Amino acid sequence: MVAHHDLEKLKQGVKIAAMYYEDDLSQTEIAKSLGISRPTVSRMLQYAKETGIVKIQIADPLMSAEILRTQLHQKYQIDIQVVPTQTGGSGTILEQVGQFAADFLVKLVQPGDVIGLGWGETIHAVTQHVEQQATAGVRVVELKGSVSDSQEKTWAYESINELAVAYRTTPAYLPLPVIFDNRLTKQMVERDRYIKRILTLGRKADIALFTVGTVQNNALLFRLGYFSNQEKQQLQREAVGDLLSRFIDRQGKIVDPEIDDRTIGLKLTELNEKRHAILVAAGDKKLESVYAVLKAGYVNHVIVDQGLAKRLAEM
Repeated sequence: MVAHHDLEKLKQGVKIAAMYYEDDLSQTEIAKSLGISRPTVSRMLQYAKETGIVKIQIADPLMSAEILRTQLHQKYQIDIQVVPTQTGGSGTILEQVGQFAADFLVKLVQPGDVIGLGWGETIHAVTQHVEQQATAGVRVVELKGSVSDSQEKTWAYESINELAVAYRTTPAYLPLPVIFDNRLTKQMVERDRYIKRILTLGRKADIALFTVGTVQNNALLFRLGYFSNQEKQQLQREAVGDLLSRFIDRQGKIVDPEIDDRTIGLKLTELNEKRHAILVAAGDKKLESVYAVLKAGYVNHVIVDQGLAKRLAEM
């Protein structure tokens, strides 16, 4: 049996520990509230730790990110960088991922490299963090068309300009819709000498940087007015998202060859020819799309936030 004195001490230890660790009261405030001395409060907190009333566990988010990176590498067999976004860092999760991806990108770029760029809010979050670089002879090119008659922002123009400024070069724009109304028009445009040169430069790019889209109602590609309602509903039934504006299923396979034939830009199989094919994504809504890309093996680098990394580890 616990002696009365020990029982009272335990009760007091629990009470003081709760006031200190749960109510965030200072030792001085607890002493004043209970009518005891501050050294007594300090001794009781030590007693609470020694007896197991209080167990202190330190969670290191950086270690968690590193563990996740190792788990994901073992699971998917490619380089997956996990941004430690659960450390309470400054900025939104997307901004933190963008800064990390910008730092990652500049370390890979070599003199004379061609960098091919996708577009969207995620890519803009990367390019706006790329500072002036001294690497010589770098060129930047759009990997897919970027024009629409919608007022929606694609961030394509801003992103490629920011990257071009950072590397002191002139950007190579692809001033076209990414998805044409019909295949014949697209094929005719592709034969144009200027367009062919830009597309060839994109195919020759040493580094490709891009994100994935979803098939949610508010997905950017759906808001740009490229599709009829019927096409949109079909894509929502069959696809999990898009990669370089090419819609893929859960295995990473193209879901609609007819729409794909109307799409201008780099083909997904051409990503395998890149020295670095870098997918950047943030937020759980991108989970299915990222998973499909990993399954299909289109990329050799993935950069994701910590929350999305956990979900990928559980898939």
